[in-house]
Amino acid sequence: MSFFPKISFQREVEEYLTKVFRNDELITALGTQEVESKYQSLLSHLSHPPAFTTVRVNTHLASVKHVKKMLFEEIQKQFKGLCVPVLEHPKLQDILLIPVIGPRRDLKKHTSEVIVGAHCGYAVLRGAHVYAPGIISTSKFMKAGDLVSVYSDIEGKCKRGAKEFEGVKVFLGNGISELSRSEIFSSRGPLNGMGVRMIEPVYLSPSFDNVLPSHLFLQNLPSVVVSHILNPQPGERILDMCAAPGGKTTHLATLMHDQGEVIAMDKIVNKVKKIKQNAELLQLNCIKAFCYDGTKALSVEKREGEQEGPPFLPESFDRILLDAPCSGMGQRPNMAYSSTLKEVTSYQPLQRKLFTVAVKLLKPGGVLVYSTCTITLSENEEQVAWALKTFPCLQLQPQEPHIGGEGMRGAGLSLDQLKLLQRFDPSAVTLQGMDINSLQDSREDDLISLANKDCIGFFIGKFIKLNSK
Repeated sequence: MSFFPKISFQREVEEYLTKVFRNDELITALGTQEVESKYQSLLSHLSHPPAFTTVRVNTHLASVKHVKKMLFEEIQKQFKGLCVPVLEHPKLQDILLIPVIGPRRDLKKHTSEVIVGAHCGYAVLRGAHVYAPGIISTSKFMKAGDLVSVYSDIEGKCKRGAKEFEGVKVFLGNGISELSRSEIFSSRGPLNGMGVRMIEPVYLSPSFDNVLPSHLFLQNLPSVVVSHILNPQPGERILDMCAAPGGKTTHLATLMHDQGEVIAMDKIVNKVKKIKQNAELLQLNCIKAFCYDGTKALSVEKREGEQEGPPFLPESFDRILLDAPCSGMGQRPNMAYSSTLKEVTSYQPLQRKLFTVAVKLLKPGGVLVYSTCTITLSENEEQVAWALKTFPCLQLQPQEPHIGGEGMRGAGLSLDQLKLLQRFDPSAVTLQGMDINSLQDSREDDLISLANKDCIGFFIGKFIKLNSK
């Protein structure tokens, strides 16, 4: 049940992806018709938001039951008494799941329009209000307090300050303008703060603006799974190689009961600042964040003094998370993917550089978890095949919890190897809307099963480094 058009790509990227998802191994195993059906389903799913909003509870500060009660009360306030459940996950005991209601097809469109950029639009589809910097254009006479219909300029073709826009735009719902047109586009410089308060979004999700900020972290379900798979223990030394904005970093520290050391690296200053802010907000003290390029994090010689930051000596860490920079094609919702083929294919060599450093920094007997939020073979299963061939000291390990699907065929891995991998494939379920009636008629087990599948596209591989002796 597709509400939005399928995700669109630049022509060369579309041709590239078509070959990936129609590869010979897949066609031999599943048949041409099944392969084609799965691929088309994936394209439809990517343009729609996941069926659930996932929040991770900061169990360092409060119990899941306590936060669940507070969150339920907050959602009832936001949804004006509409009874939407807050579910606990049986295998991920530190997350809460909130079903997303929608798409709502009966919303009346208003004559006054607000056009927002694609990224702002995607945030609105996942529960956010519209903030002033995201607004590109509005109707000519829009005043504060007006009822407006909000649209996303998914192709990026609307000119800032335009009074009307006839290009491709996607309806996101209705809201009340907090600012007039003249205030938004005044010459005083860019405004901050809320621009439109959404009152009838096409997809109804709770807003998390200043909602229990030290108790909750908004995180996609597979991103939570990753930290559980790494399974850090109190007292260990952990490296999060590409850590910003710190969701997984803070999760690792929480799982270790804030005992030990989590080193977080990112090469962008502002992102490192964000990691530190999140650690402080969640009251986690074992995190040390550094602005550093992970490809240069290995030091071949002992350094003078007691420098605690990078670069590090070989075999310095008990466990390493490499949540690698990637093409990001698994993110949802995304209706128009703008990267070129050159950009898409640039990630594989970078990931291999980071992976090589990670293997050297890991202690014998240590665990390395590699993950991406993309759907390509070259950044996922092909990287696993390359790693196993390049580093004989590495061995694939089972993952716990294993709630996604197995790895995808096409990289020459055996069926046993594919079963050890975890690929979250949004096309694994039929695209379906959820209204309040169908939600109340659903069994909790069925809703959890849907949440496990209808999430972002994601990939996880887990390795152990064998003793070299």
